[in-house]
Amino acid sequence: MSDGPEPQSQMHWFLFGMRGLFSLPAIILMLSFVGFAAFTAEAKVPVGEVMFMTGIVWALPAKVILVSSMLSGAPLAATFLAVTLSSVRLMPMVASLVPEIRTARTPTWLLLVISHFIAITAWVFAIERVHKVPRGGRVAFFAGFGATLTTVNVLLVGLVYGAVSVFPPLVSGCLFFLTPVYFLTSLWISARHRVVYWALGIGLALGWLFATIAPQYDILLAGVLGGTLAWWGERMLRRREAAR
Repeated sequence: MSDGPEPQSQMHWFLFGMRGLFSLPAIILMLSFVGFAAFTAEAKVPVGEVMFMTGIVWALPAKVILVSSMLSGAPLAATFLAVTLSSVRLMPMVASLVPEIRTARTPTWLLLVISHFIAITAWVFAIERVHKVPRGGRVAFFAGFGATLTTVNVLLVGLVYGAVSVFPPLVSGCLFFLTPVYFLTSLWISARHRVVYWALGIGLALGWLFATIAPQYDILLAGVLGGTLAWWGERMLRRREAAR
């Protein structure tokens, strides 16, 4: 595809990006949002707020952290910090993807707009496919995928919000379980360094511990301490390897 002539119309690549809605990563994410709708319905979060949250706080883990913190009665400052730290991981994704899709003529405001759609699913999807698209059509390609996926998920949670409340508990539980499974598997697959694997493993172990001894701060403590220990351990290992 990249060997052929580049279409003059950006609409071609925008529509081509929209077709990514039928890809496996997008379908898994949509099913996860059905589970998220069940979670928020159980938590009695109004449907309007859930739809707004889906569009504005786009990354699914950040929304799960926000609602979980609300349910656990965590202080506002701790909730804010936990959501912020969970979203910091998106900055390297933006920094790695934008140079791959921009051209010398791409306006900065457009890059700022489409960067809102960069989360794990969109990043993995784009990194795997963007090199097959001519550089002049990459921004339109990613915009088509990101905007479509976001819009569909906003509408999806609004449509299923009332239905999931009458699902059997087992069904709702299975759908919601897709959320952490998707989160963990996506992070694992998209990881490019061993420190990420270490942080995931340590964080999971500490999550159980802090959920028992400090439930109001479990996610924040597990994330900060797990990431710190993983970084320190990986740094010490690199020093040892360099000394050999």
